[in-house]
Amino acid sequence: MSVTNITDKKPIANGQRRNFSLVRLILEGRAFFALIVIIAVFSFLSPYYFSLSNFLTMASHVAIFGILAIGMLLVILNGGIDLSVGSTLGLAGCIAGFLMQGVTLSSLGVILYLPVWAVVVVTCVLGGVVGAVNGVLIAYLRVPAFVASLGVLYVARGIALLMTNGLTYNNLGGHAELGNTGFNWLGFNRLAGVPIGVIVLAVLAIICGLVLSRTAFGRWLYASGGNERAADLSGVPVKRVKIIVYVLSGVCAAIAGLVLSSQLTSAGPNAGTSYELTAIAAVVIGGAALTGGRGTVRGTMLGAFVIGFLADGLVIIGVSSYWQTVFTGAVIVLAVLMNSIQYGRRTKSS
Repeated sequence: MSVTNITDKKPIANGQRRNFSLVRLILEGRAFFALIVIIAVFSFLSPYYFSLSNFLTMASHVAIFGILAIGMLLVILNGGIDLSVGSTLGLAGCIAGFLMQGVTLSSLGVILYLPVWAVVVVTCVLGGVVGAVNGVLIAYLRVPAFVASLGVLYVARGIALLMTNGLTYNNLGGHAELGNTGFNWLGFNRLAGVPIGVIVLAVLAIICGLVLSRTAFGRWLYASGGNERAADLSGVPVKRVKIIVYVLSGVCAAIAGLVLSSQLTSAGPNAGTSYELTAIAAVVIGGAALTGGRGTVRGTMLGAFVIGFLADGLVIIGVSSYWQTVFTGAVIVLAVLMNSIQYGRRTKSS
């Protein structure tokens, strides 16, 4: 009798193990599966969706959110949040537009036109400065990340409005006789048929992935995000790591601003409004925990493509922009719910 009971229980245990593995596979691969479903559904609904040219066009749109999401991932891995990235993007575009229009040096009676590479460097540095302000407020002055980045959001947006007086810098293509042409190269040129913005996104994603997986900084980041107190006691430079991730987030926002301004050949102070929410959504959909210490670049990139391909698909089939907001919000809520289920299961199992 006892032998029969034991043999009867074995298949049940194996079945439970298989079910658990299937649930885990669905939870951990949800962004990938969601992307496949989105492509399949919109390909069925529109004959124009499933084509290489459309995929490349959508990927160029995703590049903006993807670059922002990489910086946001670093911050969220650290257990923080950066609400200022959208405003930093807009400010970066305005700075680039201001420099491309020429800097008037009244004392010398000349107008200085910087080459495009100098415009890119200056813009990225200023984006890093904005991030450093966030980092110092949070790491040393102990201002909550939500409050600090929210304040910087308004300051950066206000500076952009003051710089432009609420207007837009147009025609950023430059002039050959002034030696400042090439700004639109980021937005319109392609390398082997792939938009430059997508290549920039891929390079940043690869670099970030290697840093997180192969360097001491990556280990410090995961450790400080998982348990900051324990990491500090273990010798991890917690404050330095915190400042660095916010600086990198600011630089990523500046790069995204450059790519967007290049695509539009214009820069306005309202660019990037609510983009911070899209970046956070991409990170969450990709499986990162908002509490910190968990997340991958691969998942974040999939999350960005899920949002981008969903939004563009809704446009292609003619869905109202209001419904697009509803669908995007529903996807975010579902992603957060699945995060809770996934990490809740891990907590119980441990």
